[in-house]
Amino acid sequence: MNSVRLNQQVRSDFDELLAPFQQTDSVRFEVFSKIWREKKLGQIFYGTVGCEKRAFSRLVLDMAIGYFMPPFSFQIRVGGLYLIYSLYHCQTASPPVRIRMALKDWDYVLSFEKDALGSQHLDAIFILRQLVFCKAFYFTAMPTLLTFKKTKKGMRTRMSNKFIARACGPQELIDRDAMEELSNVHNLYCKLKSSVYTVEEGKRLGINLTRQNMLAQLRGYVLSYHNWQRRKQEEESEHEENDDCGEGTSSQTESSQRARLLSSIKSKAYGEATEAPKSRRHRQVEVDASDLLGPASPKRPARSAKASLKARTQENLCITGHLKNEVSTTTRIHRLVTLQRCKIEGKKEEK
Repeated sequence: MNSVRLNQQVRSDFDELLAPFQQTDSVRFEVFSKIWREKKLGQIFYGTVGCEKRAFSRLVLDMAIGYFMPPFSFQIRVGGLYLIYSLYHCQTASPPVRIRMALKDWDYVLSFEKDALGSQHLDAIFILRQLVFCKAFYFTAMPTLLTFKKTKKGMRTRMSNKFIARACGPQELIDRDAMEELSNVHNLYCKLKSSVYTVEEGKRLGINLTRQNMLAQLRGYVLSYHNWQRRKQEEESEHEENDDCGEGTSSQTESSQRARLLSSIKSKAYGEATEAPKSRRHRQVEVDASDLLGPASPKRPARSAKASLKARTQENLCITGHLKNEVSTTTRIHRLVTLQRCKIEGKKEEK
């Protein structure tokens, strides 16, 4: 079976398991185990024989560990912990395949344990410590197994946006303890400011510059941000549903928008001449109408007429006296050849 298609099917099974668990708003293992039995996800290892058991178990555990890591919400991370615990004990491979854990991801596990302890989620703490006790984690340098010339296309998986935790920084900062501390600091500041003041014509200067009802306004800002965030989340979920229904049309509209954007950028680049700064306006170059059409091919410079070798020799060579007449007369080579031939024939006749 194709590995990409197998990954998609396994991930869809995990999403169908964690979606109802998220709707329960609970982190109890009892609730998760009930959904696990209803979905019959323990039968996912049935049908694998021989060496396929270990390969399939490794694939399933590597995909399940992703739900236990950020950026998923705390409830989904708890569900991911229960998921890897159930899959580890339900696999048919012997000895069991251990859960691959990168060293850089162990800090996330420790912070998760700290948050669970602070919230008194004892079910999650017990399951996590059971996995550590039975040595279910296999600590490695990389989260995935590296192989030679392995394509990254099959490793890319699309996360479900409904499982990802939304940014809640303002909500976490403005809690009850922080509000009380901020109120005490604000009251102390107002008292110190009122104790040190200047009197000018019987009026206090700078006393009324402190913000009144600061805590109520801050609480209102955080509440409005939370409402905007929730409304935006609902709009994104609706937009994703529309994209799933008409994925082809959306891609066509995006390509047409990109083409229009590129054409507008090109027209602006070739149609407008940039204005030079004041310090360089004395060197402005006039824009020709032909330049607006686009960059033209550069013209080759005209070649200068070069004098011949004879002309340069006569110009540079300076001859005076009777040699000038001899040089001006041309020597004919065929005359020299005939004279030498006559001499040779005369010698033969004498002999």
